[in-house]
Amino acid sequence: MSVFFQFESEFVDALHCIPMIVRFKLDTCGVKLKLVHWNQFTPEERKVLVVMPCETPKESQEYKDFLQALITDKTGSPAGELPIDSNPFWLDDKTIPDQVQEKAAEFEINLSLEQWEKLTPIQRFALIKLSRSSHENRNFYPALQEFQLI
Repeated sequence: MSVFFQFESEFVDALHCIPMIVRFKLDTCGVKLKLVHWNQFTPEERKVLVVMPCETPKESQEYKDFLQALITDKTGSPAGELPIDSNPFWLDDKTIPDQVQEKAAEFEINLSLEQWEKLTPIQRFALIKLSRSSHENRNFYPALQEFQLI
């Protein structure tokens, strides 16, 4: 399986935007990476952040330490940190967040719990992020298509 989604294809080759897999890892390790930071990284550094594991508590800490050192090296100070949710919505396959249902309803789509349960945590994470009111949201519908929800 690719680490990138098809809906990210327009920017994934150059990695000029923070891909969903890295955003997922940021929420896992609690680092607030800004696009201005990301744009200071070399292509090789960006690729490391894409493929570096961040699943176990140890990997998450190593990812955080590596990323903070990288940001500090580039900017002179570490990035802000975010609280880490011990029970994030994307790990809950029994409850579809209201914001996701509301965004789907804008396209006259009603997601079923069965569909939600079949998604991987990273797919659920993507839909949650793409449904936020503060997000551009243009990739929400393509994500629904890619995840075979419509």
